[in-house]
Amino acid sequence: MSEPVRSLVTVGAGQAAVATVRMLRRRGFDGPLTVLSDEPHLPYQRPPLSKEFLRGDAGSADLVLLDETWAAAHDVELRTGAAVTAVAPGRVELGDGSHVSADAVLLATGVRARTLPGVSGDRVVHLRTVGDAVRLRDALPGLRRLVVVGGGLIGAEVASSARELGVEVVVLEAGPLPMLGALGPDMAAFCAGLYRDHGVDLRCGQEISAVSPTAAGVVVETSSGPVEADLVVVAVGSVPRDELARAAGIAVDPVRGGVVVDEMCRTSAPGVFAAGDVACRAVGDGFVRVEHVDNATTQGGTVARALLGKAVPPPEAPWFWSDQFDLNLQVVGHAPTGAEVVVRGSVADRDFTAFYLTDDRVRAAFCVERGGDVPAVRALLALDAPVPRAQLADDDHDLFDLLDTISA
Repeated sequence: MSEPVRSLVTVGAGQAAVATVRMLRRRGFDGPLTVLSDEPHLPYQRPPLSKEFLRGDAGSADLVLLDETWAAAHDVELRTGAAVTAVAPGRVELGDGSHVSADAVLLATGVRARTLPGVSGDRVVHLRTVGDAVRLRDALPGLRRLVVVGGGLIGAEVASSARELGVEVVVLEAGPLPMLGALGPDMAAFCAGLYRDHGVDLRCGQEISAVSPTAAGVVVETSSGPVEADLVVVAVGSVPRDELARAAGIAVDPVRGGVVVDEMCRTSAPGVFAAGDVACRAVGDGFVRVEHVDNATTQGGTVARALLGKAVPPPEAPWFWSDQFDLNLQVVGHAPTGAEVVVRGSVADRDFTAFYLTDDRVRAAFCVERGGDVPAVRALLALDAPVPRAQLADDDHDLFDLLDTISA
């Protein structure tokens, strides 16, 4: 942007938007900041919705990302229940006929839950908002059996929370194993075992055609026969909320959706940025969109630096974590299809890091109860150098010593 930026309006109030305005104020930006949310709640975290909040270990106050006290103290205009109907460089139109003008606009609209044809009704929940989570949390204590459609992160976290509350759980996964695309066959098999060892009835290779209400609950029609339940949670991914960008003529990924951004989170429209779950950047011949808190926080910081005219560091490998069945799971990087897997620790004891290698280089890692390995993994990914397998797998060989050896 050639002219100094004196004001910003964010369309959306999630992790990316809040990270942007917080960093701007920390770095001395004193111009007007407006945060618009189409939900009636204060900006809140989503990761606990399928875990602590769902189990009742956290309340609504624990979810808040940005409250009215902080907003007032830092001169941030926070507007909830503000539906945006159109965006353009320097201007955001609202559903009540008003508008907000600003030098820069940040699209942080996130995603919506993906739905399945024929799967809807009063006993079907798509877990995305705090309202969805409240509905599911209130229902869980009275359930005998819950069906979860989808064996990915959200599905696993919901299943784990429900089992902890004593609910019988059936997970219906379309693929041959849960998390197969993200983790590969060996580690996906580990996740399947984790489900089953905690009493989850995991059924893979299942296609869902419909959900029909009954006097006692619902019947889920699958490719292998009907499954009865009291309630169904559909957790089959998400769809980027990029409609405002499309209507404004801003470039989106033509295949998977999402607002296309450059290394500074700038879109194709001057003065319009995008960050978080809705944003995608060019990688090779396609686009990558990452739906995790760490990415949203990082991109929010990138937008703030860009607006302040500061240098933006190169993007780091994606990193996300999940708590399932009393275990902490963390993934760093993208596991390439067909990568060699080198394990450090014990899969049987559920205490290990699985490294994914191609060309003798670490491309990703899956850490189970090994959060302490994550900083070293990130350094190995950034180094992009051949790694000796024997030392990588040796639990007695410190990973940072290994890094020093490789980089010497």
